[in-house]
Amino acid sequence: MNIEKKRRNDDDIVDAAVIVITAGANQKPGETRLDLVKKNIGIFQSIIPELSSQKCQGILLIVANPVDILTYVALKISGFPENRVIGSGTVLDTARLKEKLGNHLSVDSRSVHAFIIGEHGDSEIAAWSSANVSGIGIDDFGEMRGHFNHQMDMENIANDVKNSAYEIIEKKQATYYGIAMAVRRICEAIVRDEKSILPISSMMHGEYGIEDVVLSMPAIVGKSGVENTVPIDLNYGEVAKLQESAKALREVLDENKI
Repeated sequence: MNIEKKRRNDDDIVDAAVIVITAGANQKPGETRLDLVKKNIGIFQSIIPELSSQKCQGILLIVANPVDILTYVALKISGFPENRVIGSGTVLDTARLKEKLGNHLSVDSRSVHAFIIGEHGDSEIAAWSSANVSGIGIDDFGEMRGHFNHQMDMENIANDVKNSAYEIIEKKQATYYGIAMAVRRICEAIVRDEKSILPISSMMHGEYGIEDVVLSMPAIVGKSGVENTVPIDLNYGEVAKLQESAKALREVLDENKI
């Protein structure tokens, strides 16, 4: 009975537009996303081959942490084309950044254009050099709104965004609603073929000097998954931090022989 039920459930996903993978161990208080690697790689090694054997044609959306590592694992194990294997990346982090900037500047966050890039985790980067409010640079707009201590303000906001998940996990033992909204947003972009620009996890091929690592970078997302990555202006320091983030992830992959 259970075997037959499982078979029917597997058949149901063959023609699904999006297959969302949330399977994985929960992140515990005090535990980093990268600490989850070994446990969750093992889980993925057991479930991804099942999806591959079904010859699914939809987009594989990875949500479990560490999302950049597991997106890379899913891509390698599944054999799916790169455009069809993506991670939730820093979509939630970016939404938090825009909300905090909007509150700081007393402006609608929908008018704020900014991205968190790199690892969805401790080495993530707020791309301040390309951030703006309706085309006006963050520093200039901040001064319009009476803020002049730009460096301290940006550091505080970026740290608040990075530490948000840890604070939620400490209080609630897990994160639910924020990531659910981020996943909903990505699925909307795919199902509606919106061609929205979202900072999802996808494979890097030489951008900013980074190869063979999955990182969160802005990309055009539609019914075929990733259509194109979108290069954004980064200063020298941001590029260096992005490369450090990629190196940290590559070391984890190498340690796990992936």
